[in-house]
Amino acid sequence: MGISIGLVGLGQFGSAFVGLFKSHPLVDRIGLCDREPSLMAGIAGDSFYQDKLSAGDCYESLDAICRADFDALAIITQPWLHAPQCIQAMESGKHVYSAVPVIMVPDNQEILDWCDKLVRTVEATGRHYMLGETTFYLPQTQFCRRKAREGAFGDFVYAEGEYMHDVDGECNLREVQRIRTGSTSGKEWLQVMETYRRRGARGGPMHYPTHSVSGPLSVMGAHAVKVNAHGYANRDGDAYFADDAFSNEMALFKMSNGATVRILETREMPGLVGRDSESLRVFGTRASFSEDRWFSTERPASPDLAADELPKPQVQTLTPADMFDPLPVEVQHAFKRVMHRDLDEAALVSIDFQSQGHGGSHPYLVHEFIDAVAANRHPEINVWQAVRYMAMGVAAHQSALRDGETVDVADWGEPEL
Repeated sequence: MGISIGLVGLGQFGSAFVGLFKSHPLVDRIGLCDREPSLMAGIAGDSFYQDKLSAGDCYESLDAICRADFDALAIITQPWLHAPQCIQAMESGKHVYSAVPVIMVPDNQEILDWCDKLVRTVEATGRHYMLGETTFYLPQTQFCRRKAREGAFGDFVYAEGEYMHDVDGECNLREVQRIRTGSTSGKEWLQVMETYRRRGARGGPMHYPTHSVSGPLSVMGAHAVKVNAHGYANRDGDAYFADDAFSNEMALFKMSNGATVRILETREMPGLVGRDSESLRVFGTRASFSEDRWFSTERPASPDLAADELPKPQVQTLTPADMFDPLPVEVQHAFKRVMHRDLDEAALVSIDFQSQGHGGSHPYLVHEFIDAVAANRHPEINVWQAVRYMAMGVAAHQSALRDGETVDVADWGEPEL
């Protein structure tokens, strides 16, 4: 018997995952949940989904789908709802996949409290939690983790991660905000936000740190212990930043393995530091990775070697195909059906699988969660890793509010195997 999963939140982002979850070979039943019935109707009326979706498996509330007999729920709702909804789902007996971030509210301590509640809920219920962090499955991050497992970096010395998303960039954040606050849940958030304003709680981009920190942490297998950070506050009265202490934040972390990590989160800064808006660079004593290039060297075996005997540094320029880990063949084929619905079976077999969605990460996220549920194992981005990402952002924001004061980073340890 396969896995049953309900998809909660079918907006622009959530709807992009329905076909992948439905098509995974280990899934034999899906359900839908959204407070806007029209969003469910468009999917439920599509013949592509009807082999695994019945009319009775469409729900207009989280309470209702939590009472149903699904194995798991994928929660891709508004960011201020993620943590409490995931906890409700796990307490109802479901494994959960959560969109990023873990939660986004402007109160530092409240974020840490929700992180603690999530860890305790996983421990108490025995349910699995996975954070759907896209950068974790970018080809660059996959390649670097592979090299790290081989020991090819030597000792880690320094790494950089950044998420540069200008408010008026290609994905315009003003439009994202308009769409979110126009929904039923979004209108409720506007009322909730008033309570934070009255308390004087002010957020910043470090409250959404997952795209920038997940790469360095997952590659090095280390966690942050201390941070010094600074921020830039909007100076022209832009209403978009009215509730934020900073529009751009920069942080330097001391890691548990002795390395240093620089993290950059910007929303009012056009352009890129690296080649991409979500960038990862990792530097070790024997090899480094930067901008899709692998730099390596063999240290001389003897100090007495002649000049022409000394090792020569090597540089390898990589393509996404070089960097991606392969998905199982049957999973690739199933996902090709989603991406090429106009092709027949013979045509599908003849084309190569091209991973799509946020740098090709979406199929990997779906497969990892479903495979972890099927195998009853902790996902790679489990709750202990997810709260480490959030704790880095919270500590950085605290430091920036204190003009760069050194702040300890909270940690909940590792899962018991």
